[in-house]
Amino acid sequence: IMTTQQVADRYIQLSKENNFNGIYDELFAPDAKNIEPAHAAAYGMHSVEGLDAIRKKGEAFNSQVVEMHGGYCTDPVVAGEYFTVAMGMDVTMKEAGRTKMDEIVVYHVKDGKIASEEFFY
Repeated sequence: IMTTQQVADRYIQLSKENNFNGIYDELFAPDAKNIEPAHAAAYGMHSVEGLDAIRKKGEAFNSQVVEMHGGYCTDPVVAGEYFTVAMGMDVTMKEAGRTKMDEIVVYHVKDGKIASEEFFY
């Protein structure tokens, strides 16, 4: 079983490789939760539960991307069963045009897997 630090380090490694499927495959629990802030519903974003639902949500987002202009993910800060990163992207979306997105994500690691991800933006 990986420690929170090991999960966080692997997350960053896969993120730098743009291997988001690898993040899901290796690091997420099958019953993981994806938690959006309350105001996200105005943007069509909703919290979901379960790895399959998280994958579908990511695929739906990616289907709206016209062009990726850049992005970043900071090094993780680890505390107990949690780690957090700041991340963002400069992207052109089908409906919204070009926009910059910045967010903080807090991951809860339980039994060596990501049990939840909570977004703040």
